[in-house]
Amino acid sequence: MSLSAHDLLVRHGDRRVLDVPFVQLQAGQVHAVLGPNGAGKSTFMHALCGLEGGSARRVHLNGRLLSDWDTVELARHRALLSQELQVPFDFSARDIVRMGRHPHAHCPHPLEGELVEQCLDTVGALHLIDRLHAGLSGGEKARVQLARVLAQVTPHPDDDAPRWLMLDEPTAALDLAHQHSVMRLMRQLAAQGHGVLVVLHDLNLAEAYADQALVLRDGRLDTMGRCDEVLQPTLIQRIWGVLCERLPRPGQPGSWLALSAMASAVTD
Repeated sequence: MSLSAHDLLVRHGDRRVLDVPFVQLQAGQVHAVLGPNGAGKSTFMHALCGLEGGSARRVHLNGRLLSDWDTVELARHRALLSQELQVPFDFSARDIVRMGRHPHAHCPHPLEGELVEQCLDTVGALHLIDRLHAGLSGGEKARVQLARVLAQVTPHPDDDAPRWLMLDEPTAALDLAHQHSVMRLMRQLAAQGHGVLVVLHDLNLAEAYADQALVLRDGRLDTMGRCDEVLQPTLIQRIWGVLCERLPRPGQPGSWLALSAMASAVTD
């Protein structure tokens, strides 16, 4: 299942915040959306979900325009985890994850009664199941919301179509161990044939787990390709204004990016 878009143009008043002529992503891969603050990463994610202006008429999921999908059917095949999620009432973690199962009400999973616990366990948050949302830390809230998204795209066993997870900075509030745990989970989902589009700021995290990097700058798709080919010191200095070099990984193949603590002047 592919996700593609033509002529994604988003304006906020007179300001152009996104202008992407074409992009196509394949399921079975982790796609990392990268770029400095204000580059348009969240807007790009929301546009690909059909949530910006008329973007639902410019984005295709599995060959069908988003505007042609039934809303409930689309919710079963694609889930969005936004940066800022407001929970208006003090629900428990169990209730929040259960909300993700709403699109499946007419075709419940044979193990429906166990899915909430399974999804929380998958993200290492089963112990939070009866805790109220207001009493959770930022990282705990992030894991509960990720469990909700997993619940939303858990299909009926008779439905083997790939799912898409659209995650906007899912690791931002997490400690180091949970960052890697979440990204390993994304790799597992991609290996099962699902598509993952994830906004990240940690370039080494992107390179360690993503197949492809999409680098945005000033609302435009500057560079797209394999992470190890795209994330080179020259590009990082040009886009982020930060000096870096590649250092060998001790005892492992490949290299990692060592970023300078001091930003350099950006020169185009």
